[in-house]
Amino acid sequence: MPSLDTQFCQELVSCVGWTTAEELYSCSDDHQIVKWNLLTSETSQIVKLPDDIYPIDLHWFPKSLGIKKQTQAESFVLTSSDGKFHLISKLGRVEKSVEAHCGAVLAGRWNYEGTALVTAGEDGQIKIWSKTGMLRSTLAQQGTPVYSVVWGPDSEKVLYTAGKQLIIKPLQPNAKVLQWKAHDGIILKVDWNSVNDLILSAGEDCKYKVWDSYGRPLYNSQPHEHPITSVAWAPDGELFAVGSFHTLRLCDKTGWSYALEKPNTGSIFNIAWSIDGTQIAGACGNGHVVFAHVVEQRWEWKNFQVTLTKRRTMQVRNVLNDAVDLLEFRDRVIKASLNYAHLVVSTSLQCYVFSTKNWNTPLIFDLKEGTVSLILQAERHFLLVDGGGIYLYSYEGRFISSPKFPGMRTDILNAQTVSLSNDTIAIKDKADEKIIFLFEASTGKPLGDGKLLSHKNEILEIALDQKGLTNDRKIAFIDKNRDLYITSVKRFGKEEQIIKLGTMVHTLAWSDTCNILCGLQDTRFTVWYYPNTVYVDRDILPKTLYERDASEFSKNPHIVSFVGNQVTIRRADGSLIHISISPYPGILHEYVSSSKWEDGVRLCRFVKEQTMWACLAAMAVANRDMTTAEIAYAAIGEIDKVQYINSIKDLPSKESKMAHILMFSGNIQEAEMVLLQAGLVYQAIQININLYNWERALELAVKYKTHVDTVLAYRQKFLETFGKQETNKRYLQYAEGLQIDWEKIKAKIEMEITKEREQSSSSQSSKHIGLKH
Repeated sequence: MPSLDTQFCQELVSCVGWTTAEELYSCSDDHQIVKWNLLTSETSQIVKLPDDIYPIDLHWFPKSLGIKKQTQAESFVLTSSDGKFHLISKLGRVEKSVEAHCGAVLAGRWNYEGTALVTAGEDGQIKIWSKTGMLRSTLAQQGTPVYSVVWGPDSEKVLYTAGKQLIIKPLQPNAKVLQWKAHDGIILKVDWNSVNDLILSAGEDCKYKVWDSYGRPLYNSQPHEHPITSVAWAPDGELFAVGSFHTLRLCDKTGWSYALEKPNTGSIFNIAWSIDGTQIAGACGNGHVVFAHVVEQRWEWKNFQVTLTKRRTMQVRNVLNDAVDLLEFRDRVIKASLNYAHLVVSTSLQCYVFSTKNWNTPLIFDLKEGTVSLILQAERHFLLVDGGGIYLYSYEGRFISSPKFPGMRTDILNAQTVSLSNDTIAIKDKADEKIIFLFEASTGKPLGDGKLLSHKNEILEIALDQKGLTNDRKIAFIDKNRDLYITSVKRFGKEEQIIKLGTMVHTLAWSDTCNILCGLQDTRFTVWYYPNTVYVDRDILPKTLYERDASEFSKNPHIVSFVGNQVTIRRADGSLIHISISPYPGILHEYVSSSKWEDGVRLCRFVKEQTMWACLAAMAVANRDMTTAEIAYAAIGEIDKVQYINSIKDLPSKESKMAHILMFSGNIQEAEMVLLQAGLVYQAIQININLYNWERALELAVKYKTHVDTVLAYRQKFLETFGKQETNKRYLQYAEGLQIDWEKIKAKIEMEITKEREQSSSSQSSKHIGLKH
């Protein structure tokens, strides 16, 4: 909800731009460039332009230039009605004026790196210029004026208006151009956010719309009374502002409206967000500059509700006893996050950490950069992202680490592309969207052997699970096709499998108390009570799910949080819906994590639900507790698996048991490796024979020079059963001149089994002797 304040110039104000969070420049039709200081409420004229120059658009040179950081913008580009653009210093000196277009230059924009400038003119041309104002290329020409132009997030393409059409044109000469009809009237303004990659457009048809970067419509507003003259994204991409005649609106990124103000301003021609995203300035047709501050933001966690009531004041309400605390801050609040019993608030200069147990004594430390764009919390620590980097702090305010990777752009990170758990930080890369960087939280160094997690498609959203051991840490992610995958973050040597969990998943969240995952799938709300099942026994995964109809959430709902067994979902119209899921799977997770298997079985018998038994079966196999697994599989009627588990129990050695448990979960190679390391070569050959891996069985027999005749005998028996002839060259080669003697082979197998038993009993007795000593 914005609080408003208007200041007065003389003539129509055409454009505004912030240098810092407290200082703004505006240009108006009286040829003046005026500087506004919001702290002292003073205004001063910077420069008076010649009488034939009417300013139209202003854009400050971008601040952050990689390593060379400027604390504030030093120069800006000003486009004007005489067909020129002017490069003007902060002090008002016109460094350069360049003849650019025939007729007025309607828009001028620096790219994110500050290496190029794009201008759009009344003559229908789009031109790209160097930093110093040299013409590089004419990107497009058309018969109608181009009213608005913006750079794409990667600075490699440009979005511009063409009457009722929107066009995305890459800078590469032969790349594909995307064009679509966006409005029923002429489009007056566009904006494209680099964090969420969404596009805004405003038109004379009195509507504003939100699009994705492929030109697909995500939101279409109701027609207003007057044309929409301006739209602008907040820097973090969570909000946007809309300006029209006597109208200023604040909206969520999904399109629904937080607040509507009716200031007496005439048409608002240009809206600029301050760098920290807490306030906006509007250039008004009646000569005013309107300032608005974003307040009334809300954060909720369990029984606490925190509201930003003024720019420097928060109100905390405990809904259990209606106790209210007021939190006062020295500077204005920029970002806040409430989770895991802590409220983390960043102001323009400091970071405050409050415990929900005590609101009176926050922990306070100074910030390096000031403009925090994202706060993420885990149980043990929290993450701050600003223009300079990513910083991990403990709740005691101790700096822990700062992960870095080549080409890192912190300005485009958000809650969908960064994830934090107690031991891991995951970041989705922007340069290559198929890659996830994984870091150790305690050191900020790449995890494991530094291998990146790479997927075959672009990844949209990532989330780390929050509980359990570091070695079992899993990451779930949704890719471009809206498929949900899960994989282990532990990347040592062997390639970890990336396994698909579901399709058409739009949004996901892990529970904060146990590793239960929920997501919205097409028309269903799905909860994966034990996602790890895919690694243990994929057949029973459907039995471990909870599903319900999600049509009540309307189109494009989003999961806001998953706390305990409460899931909060925001619908497309902005309303919140709370869903409670069964508490029993959470309790089962707790029992299993502390190895209370009997309590787990008792709980399942009490609840009498198939999903619980299926979860317990998978958990038991994952933890190698075959007794519990047998009970659980019997309860869900998986008789073949019960028999197999029984046969595992009768195996003579520990290694054989281990190998067969691995085989049960489908890890054939690992099972074979366990047997070979224990010197049980015959058993390794036998499991390949049982699985009809004939090539591998023969390979092992030849390599270890043992049981070649056994493999050939089983192969011959197999072919005879199906009435086929041998065609495999290797088998033909080794079978040449070999007589199969089944009696001899059976005797050899008996010897192997006896040898294994003896080995097993001798190793056990040596352990006992060791204990006696």
